[in-house]
Parts: sequence; C-alpha cells; structure tokens
Amino acid sequence: MTSKMLLTFNAGSSTVKIGLFAVEADKATRVGKGIIDFRERPLVFHLMEGPEDFEVPLTSDGQDVLHDVLEETFGWLAKHFNLDDVYAVGHRVVHGGDRFEGPVVLSHETRVGIEELTPLAPLHQPQSLRLIRAISHLFPDMPQTVSFDTAFHRSQHPLAQRFALPSALHDEGVRRYGFHGLSYKFIASAVKRIAPELGSGKVVAAHLGSGASLCALEEGISRDTSMGFSTLDGIPMATRCGALDAGVLLHLLNEKGMKPVDLQELLYHRSGLLGVSGVSADIRDLLKSENPDAKLALDLFSFRIAGEAARLAATLGGLDAFVFTAGIGEHQPLMRKSIAERMMWLGVEIDDAANNENRRLISSEASRVAVYVISTDEEQTIADEALSVLSE
Repeated sequence: MTSKMLLTFNAGSSTVKIGLFAVEADKATRVGKGIIDFRERPLVFHLMEGPEDFEVPLTSDGQDVLHDVLEETFGWLAKHFNLDDVYAVGHRVVHGGDRFEGPVVLSHETRVGIEELTPLAPLHQPQSLRLIRAISHLFPDMPQTVSFDTAFHRSQHPLAQRFALPSALHDEGVRRYGFHGLSYKFIASAVKRIAPELGSGKVVAAHLGSGASLCALEEGISRDTSMGFSTLDGIPMATRCGALDAGVLLHLLNEKGMKPVDLQELLYHRSGLLGVSGVSADIRDLLKSENPDAKLALDLFSFRIAGEAARLAATLGGLDAFVFTAGIGEHQPLMRKSIAERMMWLGVEIDDAANNENRRLISSEASRVAVYVISTDEEQTIADEALSVLSE
C-alpha cells in the first residue's frame, strides 16, 4: 500500500507551525513538527519533531509572498521526509465569520470568502492567505483544506453571541465569534479521553499563550468564550489589550486625535503584558524581572483570567473542572498557582508539588474542582478535519 502524507499549516500572527502527518486507514499520525518565526531575522526554520532536531537559517525574507520561504523549507524537509507522498495540505484560518460552520475543501469561492473576512482578523488572516497562495503557486493541483478557529463556537446560544447593539449591526455580522476553537476542540476531546466522567461535565479551559482566551465547555461543546468579535477581546495577552471600555477608543480617537491605523498598532502590538510592564511581552522575562511594573502585568493577567473564569462558570451554572493549556498554561507553574489562588472561592485548590512538576492532574484531594494541565494540539485537529472533509 502506498504511504500518504498530509501537511498542516498553523498560522499565528508572527509564526507558522508546520505539521507532517502519516496517513493510514483514515488516521493521521504526526511524524514531524516545525516552526518558522517571522520575528527573527534572518528567518529560521526549526524542526522540533522528526528524524532529528535541527535549526537552519533561511535566505528568503518572507516580506511579501511566501513562495520562496516554503520552497526553501520544503527543501530542508525533503532531506528527512519523502514529500512526494504529500497528497493534501490543511490550513488553520482564524476567522470564518458566520459563513463557515466547519472545515472545507479550498475552492475559489471559499478563498474569496476568507479574503473578505480579513478586516475581522487583520493580524492572522493575511498570513493564512499568504500560505494558501504559496501552496497554490508551488503545487497548483494539491488539494487544500481549511479549518476555522471560529467554527467550534457556533454551538453557543444566541444570547452568548450577542452585543447590545442595534439588530441591523448584528445582522451585518457584528457579534461575538470566539477564537482558539481548534485548540478547544482538541481539549474537549482530551478531557473525555483522560477523565470520561468530566467529559459530559462543566469545564472551563484556559488557552494561555501569546494569544490567550478561555472557553466554557459543557458536554464537550462550546457554550461561551472570552474572545468576542475580534482576537483583541477578553483577557490581556502578550501585546494585545483584552477587553477594553469602548469609551477609551472614543477618547483616543476624538480627544487624542489618534489615527485608526495607530490605534490598531497600539491595541494589537503595544498593549497587554508588554504595555503594562514596559519590559517584555514574554511571561518568562516578566517572571525573572525585578521591575515592579513586570509584577503588575503578571498580577493583572492572573486577576483577569480568574475573573473571566468566574463569568464562564456562571454561564455553565457550575464548575467541575478547569484546564490549563498552551505555552503559558502548560509550562508556567507560578502563573497557574497565581490564577488558582484567585479561584479558591470557586472550589479550586491545587497541589503545589503536582503543579511544580507539571503533572497532568494538579488539583489537591481537597479541591472541589479538578484542575488539569493538558497539552493542546491544534495541528492534530487540522489534520483530523482535513481527512474528514477530504473523505467526503
């Protein structure tokens, strides 16, 4: 039987994660994982999983199109994998709006639909489109699929999706969408596998990375989430502000004379942990820093997360489990402890030893809420959804 491979592209605002999956009997098993960080100069491709771990600089700069970047990256991958076996490529696209309720096979119509949603996700959508165009350029006949971060949240009650704005605006698409859906879909499945008794329960999951959000899950289905219309909403992030009084925006525009393009730069790139601390957007730097503003940024981060967790518990009408995931959630015990301490009144209590050792279950025996640390895998979700729509 001929072996088959599937590639996945998980485009963030400044990075692209590449997954390589062996496909057999309609099951995708990861055999490699790499990343390109577009903040680095020169660009570097890092293969973290596969026959060997290596880092190589790329000569292409990726400023405009990504054809050269991917061609060079594939050249390095071809030294370790038989790329002739690749029969399809799956992409993560952040925003599907109200047009896309699940994964799709890429067509001219779906590409146009994705392009038209770019104003709703100006950091992420263009990067995904550049990858789609690059694959189409390098491999014109290669089937491509698209998985949307917003699709998982389409299960929410209309009440959770509504802003208190005129109906005409709501009908035009100004509503709460929610993001990190591929991560939450994986976590919902993982909870059912790890703790079946909680799979049908009330769970709040916290995806804490450079982008960060929380999601209320009931029976593995999204009921509410911290992010709304855009990826700016909810809790503070590395460089993004999180929830902000709309009056602040009016003040900056009308009283300070700020231009919309400068306001966008402020909210997306100069706020969050970086803006509050004035030190760094990286939580690891803040944890090492003795600057009081670094501590302020960390305290604000945990304060807002705990507050949002309480709001989501209210949506669910209770809380059976809390899940930490993504880079910060999976690897920073001090932040988990700080957040958990603010949630003690909800029945959350962690075991310090388990937390410090990054065990999967970190709640104490006295805790009324089970607390887990679960590694997310958006690339696996992309691969699984790609196989699903291709088989149809």
